[in-house]
Amino acid sequence: MSSDGVSGTFTGRSILVTGGGSGIGLGIAQALVAEGAHVTICGRSADKLSTAAEKIAATGAFASGGSISTVAADVTDEADVARAVARAMETTGRLDGVVACAGGNETIAPITQLDADAWRRTVDLNVTGTMLTIKHGARALVAAGGGAIVAISSIAASNTHRWFGAYGVSKSGVDHLVQLAADELGASGVRVNGIRPGLTRTDLVAMITDGGPILDDYMACTPLARVGEVDDIAGLAKFLLGPESTWITGQVINVDGGQMLRRGPDFTSMLEQVYGADGLRGVVSE
Repeated sequence: MSSDGVSGTFTGRSILVTGGGSGIGLGIAQALVAEGAHVTICGRSADKLSTAAEKIAATGAFASGGSISTVAADVTDEADVARAVARAMETTGRLDGVVACAGGNETIAPITQLDADAWRRTVDLNVTGTMLTIKHGARALVAAGGGAIVAISSIAASNTHRWFGAYGVSKSGVDHLVQLAADELGASGVRVNGIRPGLTRTDLVAMITDGGPILDDYMACTPLARVGEVDDIAGLAKFLLGPESTWITGQVINVDGGQMLRRGPDFTSMLEQVYGADGLRGVVSE
């Protein structure tokens, strides 16, 4: 993505952030607005997006000349994604960057007890949703002469997370999609990279980051033994979208304090209460 020549700034650039209503997506959007970007955040809940926009405004981020817009959209609905891309182009008439952050998981369970419909919904959200975001975002970026896409994956794609069902599997699909898109779109000046966050402090994982045996296990498996912050992820996202990374594409980078060097977390203390020790090893009582 081109720049105005000032390292680290996005003045006048239009960027779409899916899943921007909370957590990592919100943090990335706020960081980009603070550097002058015109950011459009999308998500399923209009109320949540409105609250997110108010939070960004309250930080004083608009002093840089950036702005925030919202559009309610479901990334698994192709028409919604196309509409979100069009909304992101309204301010400047073009699109310069895309952050595909929308994702989730409905399948925390032993593999022998996974709900097939929940599996399909999770794969649809994480893989198909990312594909549709790249598909329509890339069309706009190619038309503008180039740009950058960043997809948010997970450490669960690189390190097995027992009992996470479709989550790690689908995030591995996101990683391959990043490489495929980077290979295809490079000829049009579009770069595509991914980020695999480790345990990152957001409301979604507060029950872990607030303390307890699962957090202790995370720390034992993390060389830089602390919980990640949204700013850790936003910093790399800005780099991959910005002028310092114009010869980087097709990469998926862990931001996890080094946990990828060891193993995924042990959720036994939480899930054994639900499924029992036998259930966690695959026993199903009829």
